[in-house]
Amino acid sequence: MRRRTLLAAAGTAALARPARADEPVDVALVMAVDVSRSIDEDEARLQREGYRTAVSDPRVVEAVRGGMIGAVALCYIEWAGIEYQRVVIPWTRVGSQRDADTWAETLANAPRTSLSWTSISGAIEASRRALAECPHEATRKVIDVSGDGVNNSGPPAEQARDRAVGEGITINGLPILNDRPTFGRPPPIPLDQYYRESVIGGAGAFMIAAEDFDAFGNAVRRKLIREIAGIGGAVAEYT
Repeated sequence: MRRRTLLAAAGTAALARPARADEPVDVALVMAVDVSRSIDEDEARLQREGYRTAVSDPRVVEAVRGGMIGAVALCYIEWAGIEYQRVVIPWTRVGSQRDADTWAETLANAPRTSLSWTSISGAIEASRRALAECPHEATRKVIDVSGDGVNNSGPPAEQARDRAVGEGITINGLPILNDRPTFGRPPPIPLDQYYRESVIGGAGAFMIAAEDFDAFGNAVRRKLIREIAGIGGAVAEYT
């Protein structure tokens, strides 16, 4: 009887232990999110809500559970000019609906800062550093860049993109085709074209363009499902 009690206690303790930091995942995904001043408070709220609802969406969790390992690692970074990149939620292993809901709640409670300028190159470099420090072994490494403007701070985005792709990282894009031009000035080329030519790259790279901030949540959900499941197909989609 005493032996059975000890075995039961040991089993309970094993279940109570947190997941090891080095547990493997199907994909390590950095979500690099634009918080430059071209994004106002209402748009920022829609953007964050889009990521919260997408990560906790049962369809996204189903995609996570359908992987060979059944878990992903997520890192959420907000960025603006070349001088500003901030890890809002560090690497978190998500393998269940409860994990996803907890992650979404953490994002809801995180403070937000808005700064000027847009450095996609800085965002990619910060994401590269984060992936290098990811504590989980991943079969794929992906950077998900979302924003509503072209690179106007720091080195060209192409330089950072090519460096990341050279390390086996895939960069996907989520351009927001905002109906309010950045600081009243339209981009030099259409934003979806810019992301296609200058931002995305690597094996299976694609972008899903959100027509505006109201469409952002649906675009994030569709994009996460493709990224997590490793689904190929069209290079560009619109929502």
